[in-house]
Amino acid sequence: MVLQVCVITPDQVFLNQEAEEVILPTNTGLMGVLTNHAPLITALEIGVMLIRVKKDWKPFALMGGFALVKQNQITVLVNEAESEATIDRVEAEKSFTTTKQKFEEATDQKQKVEANFAFKRARARFQVVK
Repeated sequence: MVLQVCVITPDQVFLNQEAEEVILPTNTGLMGVLTNHAPLITALEIGVMLIRVKKDWKPFALMGGFALVKQNQITVLVNEAESEATIDRVEAEKSFTTTKQKFEEATDQKQKVEANFAFKRARARFQVVK
């Protein structure tokens, strides 16, 4: 038995494939899903979703959303999703370095919140291509 994984963004079905295992970036940490997992709905953090197909792990950057796990189907609704093929490695590394520096230099609360959001996004994209 396998998992059916469907990732949907506002403008497309980004991914629809079978997998043996999925790791989701939830608001409370990483969560693994195997076949016959208990039904649940969870909020997703900006981060990397990993999908195992046979012995190969495939990373995908998710930009927040929700996941529904039910009857060996995982439906992921996100604001944006990217794969290794859609991310420019050089741009991702540059963005990661820049946003990390801005996050560390942020002084007031508004700057910290904005810098944290940009940093999480850049980190997820960089982790997918590194």
